Amino acid sequence: MAPSSIPSNGVYVVLYFDPGQSFAESLADQRTDFAVSFQATAVGPTAEKCRWATQRVRMALHAPLTVSGRAAWRPEELGGPPMQRDDDVSPPLYYLPVQYRLQSTS
Repeated sequence: MAPSSIPSNGVYVVLYFDPGQSFAESLADQRTDFAVSFQATAVGPTAEKCRWATQRVRMALHAPLTVSGRAAWRPEELGGPPMQRDDDVSPPLYYLPVQYRLQSTS
């Protein structure tokens, strides 16, 4: 889904999140652990601009994640399919989806 207003440079990133999952820390079934996966899909008019947007996402996600009352890990990059060119849109666009996982515990 493209944003309602595409930036003048034609580069943007769309985030797709799954609903997440809570996990029990022990047999007492206290659900204190949480994990969520998401995909950051970079879109650009050229392969170079698409890679640039992907690198900006990586840089933004590298900072430590702070959640009040919880310990959180840095996002784990899970990879994704290779960059693709979509010739079904005019002008053609490049897409590069990268999947990540976030985890935290209280």
